[in-house]
Amino acid sequence: MSKLLFGLPFFLLPVIARGQRSTDSTRIHYLKNVTISGIRTIRGTGHLPEEREGIIYSGKKNEVIIVDSLDANKAINNTRQILGRVPGLNIAETETGGFTANGIATRGLNPSQSIEMNTRQNGYNISSDIYGYNEAYYLPPMEAVSRIEMVRGAAALQFGPQFGGLVNYVLNDPPKNKPFEFTTSQTAGSFGLFNSFNSFAGTIKKWSYYSFIQYRTLQGYRPNSHQQQLSGFGRVQYNASDKLTVGVEYTLLRNRIKMPGGLTDSMFNADPKASFRARNWLKSPWNIVTGYLNYTFSPATSLNIKSSYLFSSRSLVWRNEDGGPGVLDTIDPSTGEYIPREVEKEAMHNITTEIRLLHHYKLGNTSNTLAGGLRHSYAWFKRQGGGEGTTGSDFDLSIQGEYEYDLDFTTTNIAPFIENIFRVNKYFSVTPGVRFEHLRSTAKGYITDDGKVTTDNKRNRTILLFGIGTEYKTSRYTNLYANISQAYRPIDYAQLTPIGTTSKIDPNLKDADGFNADLGYRGTVSNFLNFDIGLFYLAYNRRIGTVLLTNPDGEPYTYRTNVANSVHKGLESYIEFNILKYLHPATKRGISIFDSFGYTDAKYTSGEFKNNRVETAVKYINRVGIIYNDQHFSATFQVNNVGDSYGDATNAKFSTDPVAGYIPAYTVFDLSATYKLGRYACKAGINNIGNKAYFTRRTDEYPGPGIIPSDGRSFYIGISGRF
Repeated sequence: MSKLLFGLPFFLLPVIARGQRSTDSTRIHYLKNVTISGIRTIRGTGHLPEEREGIIYSGKKNEVIIVDSLDANKAINNTRQILGRVPGLNIAETETGGFTANGIATRGLNPSQSIEMNTRQNGYNISSDIYGYNEAYYLPPMEAVSRIEMVRGAAALQFGPQFGGLVNYVLNDPPKNKPFEFTTSQTAGSFGLFNSFNSFAGTIKKWSYYSFIQYRTLQGYRPNSHQQQLSGFGRVQYNASDKLTVGVEYTLLRNRIKMPGGLTDSMFNADPKASFRARNWLKSPWNIVTGYLNYTFSPATSLNIKSSYLFSSRSLVWRNEDGGPGVLDTIDPSTGEYIPREVEKEAMHNITTEIRLLHHYKLGNTSNTLAGGLRHSYAWFKRQGGGEGTTGSDFDLSIQGEYEYDLDFTTTNIAPFIENIFRVNKYFSVTPGVRFEHLRSTAKGYITDDGKVTTDNKRNRTILLFGIGTEYKTSRYTNLYANISQAYRPIDYAQLTPIGTTSKIDPNLKDADGFNADLGYRGTVSNFLNFDIGLFYLAYNRRIGTVLLTNPDGEPYTYRTNVANSVHKGLESYIEFNILKYLHPATKRGISIFDSFGYTDAKYTSGEFKNNRVETAVKYINRVGIIYNDQHFSATFQVNNVGDSYGDATNAKFSTDPVAGYIPAYTVFDLSATYKLGRYACKAGINNIGNKAYFTRRTDEYPGPGIIPSDGRSFYIGISGRF
């Protein structure tokens, strides 16, 4: 058995070491049963087990990405290379606009800042408020991430009711047999990229620690771009006994970003590298402190507690969207100065505790698993905007007079949840579950709109969410799965706050709800085939979106409202086939071909825009790649073919409004390679080999307004070592 486990280090392979008996002349020793699990993958991608660390995954569509096995530009967190094998993953590429934390979404949902996802690090939330302000400004550097776990919409019962499901970035663990280990990685590349990543880790008796510090600077693809970023992390863990583990973590981000602004269609067609904003700045320092406790009562029962405090902010000074990207930011001849910029500030605080209990028990002749818990969260959020800033060009947040709006929001959330795996027999299991959500939200402050309007609102909601999943094992490593789970999305703070003069808010906005359903077949065959092919159906009721309207003066503007109900349905397929392993199972080399394909038919089913495509919903996404690997060298060539979409629900092909209009299909090619020799590794690559001019996002706010072009051709090279 030990040889088998050693030969399959990445396999998620439940192996039960049966209790063995050893005897001498006087006594008998009974050894405890031991469950050993790893991650079963084929070259970096795989699936989660039925349950892990107090969480049930049985019957749910999920993926695991083993980051260290990927050839990718991790220095810049190139999302399409790192997460591109997740079928149907739509990526809002915003590096050129000033955000390296690219947003993601699946199934035709909005990818901007991953607002439809439950985004976590080591199992706890890293966005400021998953109900009030679910935008991801911080992501860990990929050099610090060991694996990425994704669970689609059915994650609602255990994590929260987001339509998009869960993405969890799991950071590296320290070595268990070394008191000190130092890892360093230095990368340089196009557009002034320099990235330095350094980590320190080790285990000393019952204590273990892992920490990293990363510094990155980037001039950017377009003029008027500049990014400086410092991120860090520290974890100390005390292994008190075989049963009890406690630890504390601290995460920080410090950055300052100069944003080149957005473009109109004519500007983009003339020169996608152009910039007409030289005075736009953003900083978003992030801080998260987390404590956790894991306790094993018995081999059958375990308790996990995580409690985190997030205290962060976002500050912005910019030449705003008034008039759209077509209005140039030039000096006024009458004053000899620029017009004043706009200043916005946000302060975010969130205290969240999650308690999870997992219990294995016998029911008749079958072993079943019960998982339950409670989430409690209190978030308070201050948003100030529309302040008249300076006429200067540097980073200056001072204002003249008052802000146009000054609002304080709070969200209280209490959510008990429970799921149970009923194993009918050794092949078939059923996993029903329920989650109860209590939400209390408040809004207090004022908005200036043709006069100061004060507000002092309170709102309570109670939502009961049901779900059920089934799984049938067709072999040891393949299974059929099906599930359905309710979803819910309350109105968030951003949807209640207008962005300048080009966007208006419906005062009668309502929460959205719906459900996700999956049916699929997945698994691995020996060590040469990995696959997951499934159908999905997502119903999204009272969907909040943007429509293009015209004011009495004939000027277009976007209106944020409950557009209508929508239905998203389609196919998600991932197939990876290792040709060499199939022909020669004992070979230490591999040549793999993978295809990650998603087809989404997302349309409105009611209202004025019935049968129109949902905004930002890409119809097809196909990523095909070929991988070569041996003991020292690996390389990946990837083709990214992404279909078209629209910026708003009217499906307007062209508009002077910055958010409305057509988003064309595009194809880009990436190549990355890694050479390892002992403790050292060299990495290099080319992104967007064909220098394709394309964009993935239109926006009516920062980092725009307007079209945010994606990066052109870029190169990178780096070296790393482990000591």
